Amino acid sequence: MSNTDPRVLDDIVKAYDVRGTVPDQMSPDVAYALGVAFARFTAAVRVLVGRDMRPSGVELVEAFSRGVMEHGVDVVDLGLASTDLVYYAAGTMDSPAAMFTASHNPAQYNGVKFCLSGARPVGEGSGLEQIKATAADVLAGGGPAPAQTAGSSSCRNLLEAFADHVVSFVDRSAIRPLRVVADTANGMGGLVVPAVFERLPQITLEVMYGELDGTFPNHPADPLQPANQRDLQARVVAGGFDVGLAFDGDADRVFVVDEHGRGLSGSVTTALLATSVLRNNPGATILHNLICSRTVPEVVREHGGVPVRTKVGHSFIKQRMLETGAVFGGEHSAHYYFLRNFRADSGLIAAMMVLAEISTAHTSLSVARKPFERYSSSGEINTAVDDPQAVIERVAAEFRGFAQDRLDGLTVDCGPWWFNLRPSNTEPLLRLNLEAPNRDDCDQRVAELLALITSLP
Repeated sequence: MSNTDPRVLDDIVKAYDVRGTVPDQMSPDVAYALGVAFARFTAAVRVLVGRDMRPSGVELVEAFSRGVMEHGVDVVDLGLASTDLVYYAAGTMDSPAAMFTASHNPAQYNGVKFCLSGARPVGEGSGLEQIKATAADVLAGGGPAPAQTAGSSSCRNLLEAFADHVVSFVDRSAIRPLRVVADTANGMGGLVVPAVFERLPQITLEVMYGELDGTFPNHPADPLQPANQRDLQARVVAGGFDVGLAFDGDADRVFVVDEHGRGLSGSVTTALLATSVLRNNPGATILHNLICSRTVPEVVREHGGVPVRTKVGHSFIKQRMLETGAVFGGEHSAHYYFLRNFRADSGLIAAMMVLAEISTAHTSLSVARKPFERYSSSGEINTAVDDPQAVIERVAAEFRGFAQDRLDGLTVDCGPWWFNLRPSNTEPLLRLNLEAPNRDDCDQRVAELLALITSLP
């Protein structure tokens, strides 16, 4: 029987994945229980398991795999992998998979991202609740009985096949000679980025912080925070590079930097990629989450596509892709989803397509980005409040004269400007995203909103 309190799962099972600190929350006991639960939930004959470079991953994967195998299910160990490599494996091997990673979180964290065969998502409303319930039973000393015949374990290295898959999204012969620098932040990009770029000999690649080191000795692996892009931006300028790429810890996200060291927002990259996708898929449906710039649906319509607005989060977007037949989806947080990638997100595929776009247009990234920068945005601003939902309701009342919706938190359309206010899934925080016609207007509206939020009792 485990000595771990099952209530720890209430803290670490999030909307889209499992994530907690090691070893007090994310322990071998918890990993074992999740292995039992995943085997029971999927009812599969085999489960694929990958991990990022965090030192705790080895022990957690071993415990998880033991839980899977004790319940009669085979384990295929993919070894060190990026999250998008694991999605690729789940798609091509038609098997459910578990990726041990805490993505951009600090070194003391670890966690699991689950998917079903075909890389179908497992999250809130698509199975994570059932996995949590079974894991809680196991931690409490119950749960399903072990199988009479245990599963087996084998290893598989899919790095080369995955790299071939990534470059299949572009016409390699059309990519012109470019100088690219990638900051992989000591994350899994250090493994997968060189493997992909080996297939593009016309590109000169430099990798910053390419050593796999889950203690993150150089800077956090969270490129959404501007401070973590500064080294890359400086290197782009100093080295005369055409493009900079900033990957997060599990390398499923990428932020792009132009030749002047200026970063593109996830919204700008989404709009840029949407034009490429629509050129090859006329009239296609394109998804964008509700904190993306208004530019994204405008650009999709201008290029003959159908924009569909979604909630934030990969499990929601993948489900909507399935429902709508969308060929591409983008999030402001730099997740990019591709129908031909089993509807899964991949930073590397997005990076390939950006390079292809500037190659075929025979232009620089600083020029290519200009049509997609039409408004000024606040970025995501977090405010600690005691009762996020109560504050949202009072803000809604203050703006009752304007169009509102509740797709994800509160979105208010004030004509020339708009904002979204969402509660964090895990902390007593409100997340504000606001967009206005210009920087002065944006800053003024943000100040007004923050004053209102912090003044409410």
